[in-house]
Amino acid sequence: MKAKIISIIPARGGSKGIPQKNIRLLAGRPLIAYTIDCALNSKYINRVVVSTDDEGIATISEKYGVEVVKRPESLAQDNSPTIDAVLHVLEFLEIQNEKHIIIVLLQPTSPLRNSQDIDNAIELFFKNTCDSVISVCESEHPPFWTYKIDDQYLKPILGDNYSKMRRQDLPKSYILNGAIYISTVEIIQECGSFNSHKISPYIMPSIRSVDIDDELDFIVAEYIFKMSKNLL
Repeated sequence: MKAKIISIIPARGGSKGIPQKNIRLLAGRPLIAYTIDCALNSKYINRVVVSTDDEGIATISEKYGVEVVKRPESLAQDNSPTIDAVLHVLEFLEIQNEKHIIIVLLQPTSPLRNSQDIDNAIELFFKNTCDSVISVCESEHPPFWTYKIDDQYLKPILGDNYSKMRRQDLPKSYILNGAIYISTVEIIQECGSFNSHKISPYIMPSIRSVDIDDELDFIVAEYIFKMSKNLL
């Protein structure tokens, strides 16, 4: 592949749900270490950069052999969009409007995603005529069976037709699992997002789609790691 491929790992220090989540130990290693290792072991990624406002995360990231870009505090708030951190890294690296530089965003909260997933998603990006590739997994809870409370009563959001169908008769639905986002610098800067007009899905199994957001997610991920020979 002639294109230069840069992985950006966004890792904010503040976390209300789980303090210091990105460097909390999971199966004996800092959470972010799993994503760093996957990026470094990819056969296509040329450069790995961690964006963080936190000295502890920066120290651990450098220990695992990757570059660190110091994120301004203004871009590390609870309501700061991840894309702003990505755009800051591109500005810091002085990368502008490049068609031939590919960005692979890997969130550290997806420790079960592996290097093969990353490489498969990159290959999909080059194979398809798409603007972006985003990883997904099949939805465990079909959106067709979701309800709202209207005037104290449950009402199906998508109408009665779907609510009466059997699960096997429903269209397959997918959710973003947060593990992998791929696009060109040009598209990211043009759209201000990886959500471009033509997005190809990279479908991952649910077991590798755990997104660490709360204590239960940590427990589930720990269990999967312990049982990995049988489950992964």
